[in-house]
Amino acid sequence: MTASGQASASTQMCMLDYSLRTMIEQKILEFRTKVRGTTDIVAEIQRAVTASGIKKGLCNVFLQHTSASLILCENADPDVRRDLEMLLQRLAPDGDPAYVHDTEGPDDMAAHARSILTSNSLTIPVDEGKLMLGTWQGLYLYEHRHAGHARSVVVTVMGG
Repeated sequence: MTASGQASASTQMCMLDYSLRTMIEQKILEFRTKVRGTTDIVAEIQRAVTASGIKKGLCNVFLQHTSASLILCENADPDVRRDLEMLLQRLAPDGDPAYVHDTEGPDDMAAHARSILTSNSLTIPVDEGKLMLGTWQGLYLYEHRHAGHARSVVVTVMGG
């Protein structure tokens, strides 16, 4: 409160925050990748947000693997994702003789390094029950192994 007895802006925000009822919905989505590369998962994530019934809040997307990742990337021009693959090939090449860990083949350690260089978790705002992605933003599951794998993605939607 100020000297005049009025709540400050930060106090008002806290009062508003406390008046919201928060719900949490969680779902595990399964994806089957085919080869190294990206898979657009926006539609599936949006379906999970819609099914949650949450209109305003946050959507956390978490990948339960260490040789794949999640990326938020331009969705209009696939050359962006091709160039990203070229960059990751330079940063984490397959079969580098310096790697000690190669239990599952020459792409094994490179896939782990690529997942660390990218991300396994993203949080996206939700408004009116929709992901608040920008016009050119897409959400992709990025397989870093040469062969396809079953991948599990945990979608947690929080809000009201």
